[in-house]
Amino acid sequence: MTGSPPRARPPLPRPQRLRPADVLRLGLVGVHTRPLRTVLASVGVAIGIAALVAVIGVPASNQSALRARFEALGPNLLQAEAGSAGFGGDRPAKLPDDAADRAARIAPVQAASATGNTDAAIRRNDRLPPERTGGLAVRATRLDLLAVLRGSVREGVFLNEATERFPTTVLGAGAAARLGIALTDETPNPVVRVDDHWFTVVGVLAPLPLHPLLDTSALVGWTAARTYLGFDGHPSTVYVRSDDDAVGQVRQVLGRSINPESPGEVLVTKPSDALAAQQLTEQAYSALYLGLAGVALLVGGVGVANTMIVSVMERRREIGLRRALGATRRQIRGQFLAESVVLAGLGGGLGVLLGSGITTWYATSQGWPAVLPWYAVVGGPLSALVLGSLAGAYPAIRASRLTPTEALTAG
Repeated sequence: MTGSPPRARPPLPRPQRLRPADVLRLGLVGVHTRPLRTVLASVGVAIGIAALVAVIGVPASNQSALRARFEALGPNLLQAEAGSAGFGGDRPAKLPDDAADRAARIAPVQAASATGNTDAAIRRNDRLPPERTGGLAVRATRLDLLAVLRGSVREGVFLNEATERFPTTVLGAGAAARLGIALTDETPNPVVRVDDHWFTVVGVLAPLPLHPLLDTSALVGWTAARTYLGFDGHPSTVYVRSDDDAVGQVRQVLGRSINPESPGEVLVTKPSDALAAQQLTEQAYSALYLGLAGVALLVGGVGVANTMIVSVMERRREIGLRRALGATRRQIRGQFLAESVVLAGLGGGLGVLLGSGITTWYATSQGWPAVLPWYAVVGGPLSALVLGSLAGAYPAIRASRLTPTEALTAG
């Protein structure tokens, strides 16, 4: 009599893979149950991301303001100055009396004006010694200077055909600040001492970023400079505004047009090149600050990694229990990796908000438009997620290598 065939054992259940939503839920549970650790770990990442966003946003705001300044002032302004004359340049040269008119006759030139240096000393009052000028200069000016420079008057008025013949002056913004002069409707116009004469201040210019020497000058009329200050009528600087597409050509012929006999005695420059150099300098500093922000971000990543390693050590029993209940090594890795990514993601979101606020505040305080490039706003959180993945990789692998026995028996 033969026995019945042995009954086949049912196959062991295969471990189920966790869905991405389940892995994320496990990561959120680990974050939610330890709020203090979450805050401390996220703050390090937030500081790095905020520095990253601010380092990108602040220079971008500055460059936007710089471009607006370029457009307002115009990159088509040229400046011709008197250089040196004589053999070996042993004496100062002089531009012709009609240098501005000669420059204006160049076909692509839109307008030209001039200023002339005087040897006069300006003081707040006659009780100060003549040598106490505070680094301020007195310059004769033509009436069309402000239009050529595209400047503006902040207080009062500019010189006109009536006032330019009399002892009146318009101060640059820096000169007015050093002399402590401000024009108001409630008080009469102040006076300053120019050599042995009193000059009435009729206006104060707005800052001229391309012409810092004019910012620290007192401008007087061409006729008044000849009458009261012994001005010889020779301009020292000629300002030329040309067509945008002909700046290079005008620059090449400007010296020969102003002084055909000695064109080498005329120095021609482009003031907007100074702003371009400033922009290059700021870009160099931006690269430096970007490196510092990267260091801050790295420090934040190390903080997340340390936090996750400590978390693995503290939660060995939890890991052992989950392994004993059937959790696979992959599931344990996914849990701790998700927790690390969530921590870094929270820090990244907070860092973007903080960096955007810093950029907006600083740009507003400087009078710049607040600019946040899209790659800074998008790249900040993405950088945090990548950082969280890298920082959580080792702790996740370490947690997954714990066997249920050693995890449950850990002290």
